[in-house]
Amino acid sequence: MTYSGTIAPLVTPVDADGRVHEASVARLISSIRSEVTGLMPALSSGEGWKLSETQWRDMVGYAVRYADGLPVLAGIHLPDTEAVVERARIALDLGAATAVVTTPFRSDISQEEIYQHYRRIREAVPIPLFLYNEEAVSGNKIELDTLLRICELPGIVGIKESSGSAEYTRRAAQALDIPVFEGWENLLSDVPGIAGMIGPLANLDPALCNAVLVDPAPDVQKRVDEACERYGIFRDDWYRYVKQELHRRQVIAFPDVVAER
Repeated sequence: MTYSGTIAPLVTPVDADGRVHEASVARLISSIRSEVTGLMPALSSGEGWKLSETQWRDMVGYAVRYADGLPVLAGIHLPDTEAVVERARIALDLGAATAVVTTPFRSDISQEEIYQHYRRIREAVPIPLFLYNEEAVSGNKIELDTLLRICELPGIVGIKESSGSAEYTRRAAQALDIPVFEGWENLLSDVPGIAGMIGPLANLDPALCNAVLVDPAPDVQKRVDEACERYGIFRDDWYRYVKQELHRRQVIAFPDVVAER
């Protein structure tokens, strides 16, 4: 399928004992379903790099259970290729439509190693891939030439572009037929014509996310920026504040974040 619009990178609701809370996942999806085109559990807004395998399985499985027709794009936030391949196989078995994969977690990685990482995943598992270009967790970025080369592989169906550079995002979108999604809400008006957005605000106000995609005018972008400031989305631990607001709204039962492993 071709992806577009607002895809929600779901937070991971956990109880005080760290168990993924199924009823909260169901309520969260119900609260945003009418405004989003897909669900992306267990990525950075879902604290994916902190999830145990059990937590990850539960979160992705519950997202599939309550998706009600929405595609589930399973985030895989693991440090090396072998671990990603194993998890991608599980995502496929759980019913995910796509796996969303970052680069290996190393600051000294070469661009050739990044390319080979994605090539090996595509050869090992018959699940379509979303590329996730970010630096906060992996410690590196995909250079544009490498991105274009990766996108020549079969089965690459989208890019969550979170480099923080509007110029990079624009160049990628212009060069590729594959849909490119902006991962930073504050840059949406600077990247007109992209396929959509994937950002934490979609957990709280996906209608506003859709509004700025339709009309990326300064006044609409200002409303987005104000909402992000209000909900703590520009903070380093944004997922904590998104959870607190969802708990205040009684969408999720607990405001707890996932414990570090």
